[in-house]
Amino acid sequence: MAAEHAPTASEYIVHHLSFLTSAKQTSLVDWSVFHIDTLFYSTILGLLGVFVMARLAARATSGVPGRFQAAVEIIIEMVADQAKGIVHSPESRKFVAPLALTVFVWIFLMNAMDLVPVDLLPMAGAAVGIDYMRVVATADLNATLGMSLGVLLLCIYYSIKIKGFGGWMHELFTTPFGAHPLLWPVNFSMQMIEYVAKTVSHGMRLFGNMYAGELIFMLIALMGAAWAGTLGSGLLWIGHIIAGTIWAIFHILIITLQAFIFMMLTLVYIGQAHESH
Repeated sequence: MAAEHAPTASEYIVHHLSFLTSAKQTSLVDWSVFHIDTLFYSTILGLLGVFVMARLAARATSGVPGRFQAAVEIIIEMVADQAKGIVHSPESRKFVAPLALTVFVWIFLMNAMDLVPVDLLPMAGAAVGIDYMRVVATADLNATLGMSLGVLLLCIYYSIKIKGFGGWMHELFTTPFGAHPLLWPVNFSMQMIEYVAKTVSHGMRLFGNMYAGELIFMLIALMGAAWAGTLGSGLLWIGHIIAGTIWAIFHILIITLQAFIFMMLTLVYIGQAHESH
């Protein structure tokens, strides 16, 4: 039997960019379109965020806070201030402000998985028979577009709630060029383009940045493997840690900034839904 050859650079990259899917298919559902690793890590990190925030809320003190409580209070105050400045309805902010906080914490946790050594979790998965595993859920376009679609639905909901269904329809057909009947098709087309553009750019911005960051970590891992003199051995992830330290430190800023930008755009789009044109 021929000995297994170490993967080439292209094989390594392709393998690490492949999602874990199911081969099952029924007459109603093609399960292969579901990325199991994205669903798993996004769910686990979402539950982790809820658990940590709930524990902190239960143990919060009105006295001198600890470092972690102080940091969380700063984040909460920041989100509350941003929501107050963008969404002017106090009633809406009762839901929108906690939503924005949830979005920020959840996306930050998913982004932070990019700091885990590239091969650590995939190697652990391979040990139990899981051949493919991508741990950064926000590097999956399905996840980021799914979240941006959720924001779109909230924008439509608040547009109808604030303006009424008739008011929203009137806005769709009379903005931005006026109420003349000949302009209705143009106005409606422009409104649809705006909705689609905002939704796609909202999801693509997060995906693009996190996908690029993930790819750079893989390239650095290949550099580390070259320094180690091998491409397929267990030294690969060690080389990645050494070579990727500088990029990882810089990437902390990126994962925080991308979570903040997604949260801010969520507030801006929902705030726009409250405004009449």
